[in-house]
Amino acid sequence: MSRHTLSVLVENKPGVLARVSGLFSRRGFNIESLAVGPTEHPEISRITIVVAVEGNALEQVTKQLNKLINVLKIVELESGNAVQRELLLVKVRADENTRRGVVETAELFKAKVIDVGPEALTLEIVGPPAKLEAALKMLEPYGIREMVQSGMVALGRGPRSMTQAALRSVERSA
Repeated sequence: MSRHTLSVLVENKPGVLARVSGLFSRRGFNIESLAVGPTEHPEISRITIVVAVEGNALEQVTKQLNKLINVLKIVELESGNAVQRELLLVKVRADENTRRGVVETAELFKAKVIDVGPEALTLEIVGPPAKLEAALKMLEPYGIREMVQSGMVALGRGPRSMTQAALRSVERSA
């Protein structure tokens, strides 16, 4: 199965996220990553969905998403034409003997040390999924105590804004 990143602009109203994610679950698709937040227009939210599907299934889901009342615009963001990032917070075992190695590894990945304790460091790493996977692989030998990873957020490259067209749709329906 291939992974696809969808950027879905929706009206910023209660229940919209549940309807969008419910559509995927009813079709038996597992959402690998889901992030939602406001856009530069408070009445519009952006849902970034990463899903693994084959062939016609993506087209069918996209058509069904377009039928939902609060969905304004859907764009598939291909990795070469989009900026994609995730956030990873990871707590790594770091005593007196290993702290220097953990910090050097963090520097390799341009990670920030955001919390320091006597037996652990918490790092913030931002980047594409491959970077986060590589960082985790390098930090694993030190001992990962705890971690959390955000969903993918992404924007298309270039000057065009998909939000502008969606905003006109909201204004027409008001």
